[in-house]
Amino acid sequence: MIEGIVNANREAVISLPLLGPAGATREINAVIDTGHSGSLTLPPTLVEELELPFKHRGRALLANGAVETFDVHDVTVVRDGRPRDIEVDAVGPSPLAGMLLLDSHNLFVEVTDGGRVVIQAREKRQRSRINASTSRLLP
Repeated sequence: MIEGIVNANREAVISLPLLGPAGATREINAVIDTGHSGSLTLPPTLVEELELPFKHRGRALLANGAVETFDVHDVTVVRDGRPRDIEVDAVGPSPLAGMLLLDSHNLFVEVTDGGRVVIQAREKRQRSRINASTSRLLP
């Protein structure tokens, strides 16, 4: 589980530990951006500081209609107590956590200054079937 807080600007902010390939570790604060379909954006200066390996060039269509090109790098993020390798986009002035990072998780936000932010892995549930002839739930 990841917990965070809603700041005075009504942004849901979480803390994420990042591990660089050379052993550099950095705890970052990232704003959750539900409009970002990727995993994570990091400022290019932080990408350089952590010496993250270059993977490829990426492109994104921004809300204002502009297309931005940026470098994509690999980083390890600790989520649910386990290290996970993800791609990060080197763009922007501050870290943004996107929806791909939250995949298979529930997001709860108390939208008020100082409100609680909780990201929790979804439990795997078995689907139930309904028997149409008897209208009973079958395991």
